[in-house]
Amino acid sequence: MDAPPYSAAEVDVVRLPAGVRERDHVAVEEPLEIRIGGSPVAVTMRTPGNDEELALGFCLSEGLRPERAEMTDDLAANTIEVVADGFDLDRLRRSFYTSSSCGVCGKGALEAVAVEAARVVADLRVPLATIASLPDRLREGQAAFAATGGLHASGLFDADGTLLCVREDVGRHNALDKVVGWAFLEGRLPLSGSIVCVSGRLSFELVQKAAVAGCPVLVAVGAPSSLAVDLAADRGITLCGFVRGGSVNAYTETWRIG
Repeated sequence: MDAPPYSAAEVDVVRLPAGVRERDHVAVEEPLEIRIGGSPVAVTMRTPGNDEELALGFCLSEGLRPERAEMTDDLAANTIEVVADGFDLDRLRRSFYTSSSCGVCGKGALEAVAVEAARVVADLRVPLATIASLPDRLREGQAAFAATGGLHASGLFDADGTLLCVREDVGRHNALDKVVGWAFLEGRLPLSGSIVCVSGRLSFELVQKAAVAGCPVLVAVGAPSSLAVDLAADRGITLCGFVRGGSVNAYTETWRIG
């Protein structure tokens, strides 16, 4: 399984203390400008590839109602145009809660997500063994990580643990946006019968995106933040962290596991 050519670049490296000079692969990072109606609404640093999915997933997570994403009329590099009727740029600016350092209090952030994402009501139940197996199954699909060691991943799984879609990116939020964008294009939203597994830690922003997508189970190799746990409980999402070596820490809505 080879990494996509746009996801990795060759650079020179000196391996110390031996002093050996070699060529090495690193993850590609470039900006992507997202436009709506010709107006720039966001710039994100991402790994090129699946840019339409990324733009669609980003817009969905911000409470917009995108229809499609496409190249801009001027064919500008690293730019995607999203078609979204009724777009309100001022409203979008007021709704941004995508940075842990945004200065918004936890209560305000929870209330903002509640406006855009209904509480997840899903009868999905997943065996513990399936939950525990997801990080390894996700890793098998991480071709760019295998080449560079420098990319996050998000994977969408069905209730049986079958991998439906995996996306990699230098930004953990981007990787999940790409998965949500893929699901949108495939007509799979809301993700009421699916599981999302991410390769890193669980931040508020990732739970936010899962909530907007209607995903009932979110799994991670790493730790959750306090606000991630609060939001998962508030939106009815089963949150699992530290999923390693057969063990699982379940923080919210644990009735879905077992």
